[in-house]
Amino acid sequence: MKPLKPLFAAPVVAALLLFLALPSAAADKAKAYFAGGCFWCVEAAYQELEGVSEVVSGFTGGTLKNPTYKGNHEGHYEAVEVSYDPSVISYQQLLDVFWVNIDPFDAQGQFCDKGPSYRSALFVNDATERQLAEQSKAKVEREFINKKVATVILPAGKFYPVEEAHQDYYLKNPIRYKFYRTGCGRDRRLQQIWGERAKH
Repeated sequence: MKPLKPLFAAPVVAALLLFLALPSAAADKAKAYFAGGCFWCVEAAYQELEGVSEVVSGFTGGTLKNPTYKGNHEGHYEAVEVSYDPSVISYQQLLDVFWVNIDPFDAQGQFCDKGPSYRSALFVNDATERQLAEQSKAKVEREFINKKVATVILPAGKFYPVEEAHQDYYLKNPIRYKFYRTGCGRDRRLQQIWGERAKH
């Protein structure tokens, strides 16, 4: 009786085992969710950071399915979904960027944009993120002891990307974006609150 031939040659088996031992690309990525008023501006704050692979503008926090920018997005916050590599940039670092890009004391919205969808919020995925978010908020409260921090911390839920025209708006429409940002008083107010820490 002839011995059975192996299904795969030794080099192929070795290559397959090496491939299976490697961590998947997805395992190196995490997602975080931030609402800080106009999602164009929050997207711009995160997009160029080392370790961030993608920032998507959209809506979250509400129960309405498939919200749209020009249609109904009642109950939702304008927010961004940040995809990042935790081995390069930590969630704590993302939190640090968040705070210096918002007015944490405005309960009505952000800068010239008022209304429920423009309020600031941290959407946390798990208990670890909640603890870090709460600690970062407490740090802001200690720094500004005479002010009430209006930013809320909520559990992350379904995230709905906004229409393509609003993705990477600061890159697609740089003049309009800068005009809006200046006219809304965002940078001026950030400078008043955070001084040199403000990122624009």
